[in-house]
Amino acid sequence: MSQMPQRKSFLLRIDPALWSDLETWSAQELRSVNSQIEYLLRQAVLKRKGSPPVPGATEPPFSPDPKKR
Repeated sequence: MSQMPQRKSFLLRIDPALWSDLETWSAQELRSVNSQIEYLLRQAVLKRKGSPPVPGATEPPFSPDPKKR
């Protein structure tokens, strides 16, 4: 039986309005907020490294305001 790699835990202090936007966005993408933050960080790191985007990992337009969707 193989073990999953251990994941790093850390405390993140975040503005409540930003958290609310992340909750909305992650719900639209059927992810947890934690998974959404990890996804966004991974995409940012790949972009910074100049790596091609992950296939199939497209980001739909997002607006925290439901009237603008």
